[in-house]
Amino acid sequence: MLVLLCCAIFSLSMRGQDINQLRRKHYNTEKSLAIAGYDPVCYFTEGKARKGQKQFSYQYGNVIYFFSDRRNLELFKSSPDKYEPQFGGWCAYAMGNTGEKVEVDPKTFKIIGGKLYLFYHTFFNNTLDTWNNNESTLLPKAHANWKNYLNKYF
Repeated sequence: MLVLLCCAIFSLSMRGQDINQLRRKHYNTEKSLAIAGYDPVCYFTEGKARKGQKQFSYQYGNVIYFFSDRRNLELFKSSPDKYEPQFGGWCAYAMGNTGEKVEVDPKTFKIIGGKLYLFYHTFFNNTLDTWNNNESTLLPKAHANWKNYLNKYF
């Protein structure tokens, strides 16, 4: 019985490691750094994108986040799911439109229902504008596409 219990605990701990490795591999990061170093808490507290600083960093599920100050770091640590970007930090519009993982401009974002959504934006193409025109259709499709994606890998 003890051997069975130990095997079950080991299996669960390995599953957690697998999930963390998959997060690192499939979330929008560069060298494990999320949101190109922008502070995920500032989107909520300041209503704008602000670069974080390396000395205020935190690793959550094999993904590293930078924060602009210790207060934001502590806020994130107390409730990471509240501040993490949706869809692994990939473009919400692309996730809703095609289900593809597309890079984002961290300065192009929207808070919807207390969640952070990031968008692709270049000089000629701001997907946030298109999203705003079709949000009621794109939002549920994006969540369904991300859920399907997660079910494949997690």
